[in-house]
Amino acid sequence: MEKIPMTRAGFTALDEELKNLKTVERPAVIKAIAEAREHGDLSENAEYHAAREKQSFIEGRVKELEAVISLAEVIDPKTLSGAIKFGATVTLVDEDNDIEKTYQIVGEPEADIENGKLNIKSPLARALIGKEEGDSVEVRTPGGERSYEVLNILFV
Repeated sequence: MEKIPMTRAGFTALDEELKNLKTVERPAVIKAIAEAREHGDLSENAEYHAAREKQSFIEGRVKELEAVISLAEVIDPKTLSGAIKFGATVTLVDEDNDIEKTYQIVGEPEADIENGKLNIKSPLARALIGKEEGDSVEVRTPGGERSYEVLNILFV
């Protein structure tokens, strides 16, 4: 199986979610199922069916998180330097409209573009890998061709 790169923060967030599911959510849904069973006829018991559905979701998410965590390769960006690679925090300027954006290149499970966490497998991240400050990058995105200039690279 292929290792899944991720930052320490991303690993910690997934691990905390897994612990919450196992210690809080799972016992709560088991209790809800037991209470719903006490109400009698299960075939017409909406509370029971809702609790069972939630239990199914929780168990599926637990299995997914355990699989990701077992394959995780935690990489500390602070130990890296040089050209853009996994873990780099990159400030770019769009050469068409001069808008600056900052992204950290992270693993797939922790990617969140809304919060500046760019998936390593995204077109932009793949185009940035190996570039240095001052380099220009052409990226083919679903919205068309984009040009960016690398302003700053940090490993934090």
